[in-house]
Amino acid sequence: MPVKDLGFRRAAPALAVFAAVRLLGLAVLALWCAAAGSSPHTLLSARWDSLWYARIAAEGYGYEVLLPNGDVHSNLAFFPLLPWLERLVAAVTGLSYGSAGLVVSVVAGLAAAWGIFAVADLLYDRRAGIFAAGVWAALPVGIVQSMAYSEALFTALAAWSLYAALRARWPAAGVLAAGAGLTRPVGAAVVAALWVAAALAWRRGERSWRLAAGVALAPLGAAAYVLWVGARTGGGLLGYLDVQAGWGNGFDGGLAFARFIGARLTSSPAGVLAGAGLIAGVALVLWLYGLCVRQRQPAALLVYCGIVVALALCASGYFGSKPRLLLPAFPLLLPPAVALARWRTGRAAAVLGAVALASAVYGAFWLNGSGPP
Repeated sequence: MPVKDLGFRRAAPALAVFAAVRLLGLAVLALWCAAAGSSPHTLLSARWDSLWYARIAAEGYGYEVLLPNGDVHSNLAFFPLLPWLERLVAAVTGLSYGSAGLVVSVVAGLAAAWGIFAVADLLYDRRAGIFAAGVWAALPVGIVQSMAYSEALFTALAAWSLYAALRARWPAAGVLAAGAGLTRPVGAAVVAALWVAAALAWRRGERSWRLAAGVALAPLGAAAYVLWVGARTGGGLLGYLDVQAGWGNGFDGGLAFARFIGARLTSSPAGVLAGAGLIAGVALVLWLYGLCVRQRQPAALLVYCGIVVALALCASGYFGSKPRLLLPAFPLLLPPAVALARWRTGRAAAVLGAVALASAVYGAFWLNGSGPP
């Protein structure tokens, strides 16, 4: 693949588009909250998973909530890199842990946009990279990128690890994959993608200590945390799975999700519409993945994206989380980004702007309602 300059000047338009879309989302959220009498800062930094991350940053691991049905929600389910960074930023700035999480997400969001741009620029061209960063920012659940959640941080590490693997920069790819493995359970997708890229490079005849180092480094983050949780809980290698089971999370091949959709389709008229919408959403995701295959994306991207999509759609956890669990699946956005890049600038900008505005309105509505559990 051709070597392209990845300096700030080349990536600046993509970062500017990403920042503009995210600022639009925050502005609409602020206006909505002013009308609703709610606090945008609280919605972004002190609700749902943000509270769990902030508690880990403040007190460490060991906090549990016992539910009436006997289930145990343990903070061991949350991987440690985000709370570690929250603690670091809070120590340096004096901010609260929740506010520190927002700072981490801002920086990580820009890094993720840069990484997505870098991958698209490497595979296609600069214009496609700019639109890829913009489309990622304008996703319906893009507001999560501005929350004290781990999606932006994970996507940044995953995108740059994949870019490094595509450029055969194996030690960097391995270190970044290890970081992704310390951020979310789906870090396994980054490890698998790197191993596939390395196996193909080996098949082409590459034999180097750098390749071996990348392969060895990649799983260390996730493995270290999972083994530590197993030792702490006494559950051994399955200890982390037991923790996730307490949250109702598991992999059932999508059976629970299918039942959930079926229940909507057999309920009220509103439920039927919701069920049809879910089916359409799943069909769209699968169609986009098919486009990725037909577009002949590198095997590493297809493996990574396929695992992220499978884990999001086939897990048995809370179904309202599925849209945000798909946020890291940025290769799905490369086909529409390439299509937009072929349009005239004015037309493409108008379409992206309309989508960004719709995303901003939906994000404000969502956070002031059920929100991203």
